[in-house]
Amino acid sequence: QVQLVESGGGLVQAGDSLRLSCAASGRTFSRDKMGWFRQAAGKNREFVAAISWRLGGTSYADSVKGRCTISRDVAKNTVYLQLDSLKPEDTAVYYCAAGMNPYVLRMAEYEYDVWGQGTQVTVSS
Repeated sequence: QVQLVESGGGLVQAGDSLRLSCAASGRTFSRDKMGWFRQAAGKNREFVAAISWRLGGTSYADSVKGRCTISRDVAKNTVYLQLDSLKPEDTAVYYCAAGMNPYVLRMAEYEYDVWGQGTQVTVSS
């Protein structure tokens, strides 16, 4: 069984940067893509970014494009989310997820079948 554990969240000021990590563990880690989602208080969970595990292709939500970089370390079974120029509206719980197909442009939650517990990111103005 695959487990995902996020880390790296915290309280930062507007304009700061954060790097979130998501470590995958389990007997066999076999997923075609990894994604990051976020959920702000009182709002639905939304797609942030995704990466194809084998080829490294990426996709981003318009709200973070240019401020966000997703990457992965295949040897460490870890995916990262670099967030730059953070804004108060980036405040949310950030979730890592793993999906069984490589189509990173498919951004719906149902494309992912394993989820982490989330890490809180709070951006103060």
